[in-house]
Amino acid sequence: MSAVSTIECHPITIAPGASRLFVDFCAASDAGSGVASNQVRRFYATALAGSSWQQAPARPAHWSRIVDLLEAQNPSATASIAALRDGAGTVLTGQQVGLFGGPLFTGFKAATALARARQATASGQPHSAIFWLASEDHDFAEIDHVVFPGRHELKKLAYRSKPSAAVPVGSIVLDETIAPLLDEAAELIGWSEALEALQAAYRPGRTFAQAFADFYSKVFAAQGLLVFDAASAEVHRLGAPVLLAAIERADELHAALLDRNRELTEAGYHAQVAVGSGSSLLFLIDAESGVRQSLKRTPPTAVEPDGLWQAGRNHYSTSELAGILASEPHRISPSALLRPVFQDFLFGTSLTIGGPAEIAYFAQSAVLFERILGRATPVQARFSATLIEPAIGDLLRRHDLAPERVFSQTEDGLAQLLAARAMPIEGKRKLAAAGNALDAELTEVEEWMNLVDEGLGRSARTAGSKMRYQMNRLRRLAANFQLEKEAALGRHAQSMVQALFPNGAPQERVHGAAYYFARHGFELAEEMVTHAASDCPGHTVVWL
Repeated sequence: MSAVSTIECHPITIAPGASRLFVDFCAASDAGSGVASNQVRRFYATALAGSSWQQAPARPAHWSRIVDLLEAQNPSATASIAALRDGAGTVLTGQQVGLFGGPLFTGFKAATALARARQATASGQPHSAIFWLASEDHDFAEIDHVVFPGRHELKKLAYRSKPSAAVPVGSIVLDETIAPLLDEAAELIGWSEALEALQAAYRPGRTFAQAFADFYSKVFAAQGLLVFDAASAEVHRLGAPVLLAAIERADELHAALLDRNRELTEAGYHAQVAVGSGSSLLFLIDAESGVRQSLKRTPPTAVEPDGLWQAGRNHYSTSELAGILASEPHRISPSALLRPVFQDFLFGTSLTIGGPAEIAYFAQSAVLFERILGRATPVQARFSATLIEPAIGDLLRRHDLAPERVFSQTEDGLAQLLAARAMPIEGKRKLAAAGNALDAELTEVEEWMNLVDEGLGRSARTAGSKMRYQMNRLRRLAANFQLEKEAALGRHAQSMVQALFPNGAPQERVHGAAYYFARHGFELAEEMVTHAASDCPGHTVVWL
C-alpha cells in the first residue's frame, strides 16, 4: 500500500440512493455548511453531535461489572480496558456478525468510533471505542454471504448450512462447509495477514459471533478496539431495567412511536421501522427451539384488561413476561429501535456512530431515550468512502473520468461513453454536426407548426422525438462499432463500475472488508481511522 493516500471530500449525495432524512441529517451535522436543516434537528433534539458529547455522562451503577465483561471478551486490549476503569467514556458502534467480516462499511464504522475516541482523548476527555456485535438479530440471509472482487467479476461466497429456524445469527455454529469457502477466499484475495485472521477465526465449531469478533479484534488490535457480544444472561440482567420498561410501559412507548412516525411522514421523511398496531419493542427467544420470535400486543379484553403478549402461538401476561425477564433475562431481546437505548443504559455511551439506517432509527428511538433514560445519546454518521485502488485510479485518469461519473452510469452506459470518446475525431464531428443541425431544424419546424395549430404542434413534437431517437441510434451504432473494434473499452468500463459502484450500489455496501485488508494490509485500519478523523460531512474518495 502506498504510504500516502489522496482524499477528496464530496457531498453525501455524490452517490445516488441516500434518503432525504439522512441527507438532511448530514447537512444539520455540518456546522460550517450554512444549510443545517432545522426541520431534521427537531427529530434528534440534543442527539446531534457537536463537541459537547466529549464530556461523558455519569457512569452507570453497574460500571465495574460491565467493564469486567468487556475485559473477558477482550483480554488483549489492556490499554482500552484500563482507560475505562480509570473513568474513560465510550464511543459505540456496531453491526451484524457477517460472514468473513461483512461489507466494507463495517470497517468504516469501527474506524469512525476509534477516530472520535482519539479526538476526545486528545482534548482531555479519555474515551475508548466499543464495537457492539448485533448477534441477536435473526435474519440469516443478511449475513450469510460476502462479495469479493474477482479478476473480471464479483464473486459471492455464501455459507450454505442454513439454520432450520430463525435463531439469533450469532449463535449459529460453523460446520465443515466453512473450509471450502476459506479456500475460495484464499484464491480471491491471496495470502495475507487478513487471510490468516479469517482462517483462524472462521473455524468449524465456532459461532458466527466468535469468528466475527476475533477477526475485527485482530484487524483493529493496534488501535485498541473493544468488541462486545451482549447475548448472555448476565448482560441482559444488567440491562433489565430497559427491557422491563418496554414490557410495563409498552402502550405508552408504542403511542409515542406512532406519533413520531406520523411527524416524520408529515415532514416528508420516512420511518425506518414500521410500527404496526400490535407491534412491540421486544423479541422472545423460545426456551426449547431457540427461535427469536417477535412479541406482539393483543388488545385488552374483559378477561385481560391489560391485554396480552403473543409470541408465535403462545400468549403471556405482562407479569409472566416480567417473570421470564427476571429468571431468564437472555430470552428477552430488544428490537432495532430499543437496542440503542439498551446499549446506552449498559455503557453510559457518550456518542453513537451509525450508518444511514441507524441514523434513521435514531429519529424514532429519540422518543424512547427521552421516556426511558431521560436523555438522548448524541449520534454521528459513520465515515463514508469509496476506496480507489491504483489500477482503477489509472483507468480513471486514462479515460479522464471523475469517480462521480462512474457512480451515475451503468456498465453498458459507461462503455458507450468510453467508445464515443474513443471514436475518431472526424466521426465525432460529423455526428455532432448532424445532431445539432437536426435538432435546430426540428425545433424551428415544431414551433412553426405549433403556431399554426396546437394539435399539429403536438404531432410535430411526437414526430420530432422519433427523429431524434433515430439520431441517437446512429450515435449508439457508431459507439458499438468502436466497442467491437476496441474490446478493451468494455473491460475497462466493467472494471471501473464493479470497483466503484457494483450492482448499482456504493462500493462500501457490496465489497467485503476483508478484501481490502488483504490487499493493503492491516495498516489500512490505521489509515481508515485517520481519514475518519478528517470530519468530512459527506462522502470521501480515497485514492490508495
